[in-house]
Amino acid sequence: MAYLAFSEIDTISGQVARAVEPKPAEATGASLSALEWLVVAVAKRDRMSSLRQPGRLTVAMGSLFGPQRNPRLADERLEALRRIAVLSWHYGYVVPGSEVTRFLAAGFAPEQYELVVDSISADRLAHRAERFRR
Repeated sequence: MAYLAFSEIDTISGQVARAVEPKPAEATGASLSALEWLVVAVAKRDRMSSLRQPGRLTVAMGSLFGPQRNPRLADERLEALRRIAVLSWHYGYVVPGSEVTRFLAAGFAPEQYELVVDSISADRLAHRAERFRR
């Protein structure tokens, strides 16, 4: 029978959360606008399927039953941010290089990429630690 000390998990998760807390924007020189942070927050609820082009079957079903909500953004820069945020919310730091390239080509800096991914990871860790406390 296995033994699991929940008090140790809380201590460890707190240490991990402090270790990956994003650096203040002043220290890294990276920042995002309020609109860009809103895109990151809204992307938390988007599914991975929102990153793919709708297939023929989806288009046909949409013509029969009405189109589904399209989470894609019209602004290419904000869409690149949404894609990075969706991938980060689902997979953390494991983001395909092509998406990072698209993000940087949209006009973002590497420091902004790190800020987004670090902030999302810190939030994911906080929610995970909160689940352990319950």
